[in-house]
This record gives sequence, structure tokens and C-alpha cells, in this order.
Amino acid sequence: MFLTVAALAKKKSKYILVRMVSEAGTGFSFNTRRLRLEDKLTLLRYDPSVKKHVLFKEKKKIRSI
Repeated sequence: MFLTVAALAKKKSKYILVRMVSEAGTGFSFNTRRLRLEDKLTLLRYDPSVKKHVLFKEKKKIRSI
């Protein structure tokens, strides 16, 4: 059996884990996954610190999944 460079190369993962931070300024955050090739996420989610739905923006990539 012959080993080629393609057989030894690692496959890139399809998803990445990202940290979402509240735009209300409370510091509340959560982690979620997104597709590697998509644009940065912006979600409307519940922030328990202000007890309202607020905008969450992606701040940093945590790791590949």
C-alpha cells in the first residue's frame, strides 16, 4: 500500500466553536458553533442580566470541531 501526501493530510473541520458576547454591555456570553465558511454570526438571544432579548455578536473563535 502506497501512502500519498493526500492520504496523510488532515481534513479541515466543517464547524468552528465561537464565543457570542452580549451587545448590552453586561458581559454575558455563550458558546455556539457555526460553519467555517459562513460570515460572522449575529443573533438575537435572551440576556438574563437585563432580562430582555438583545443582540449577540461573535467575538472570537475558540476552536475547530
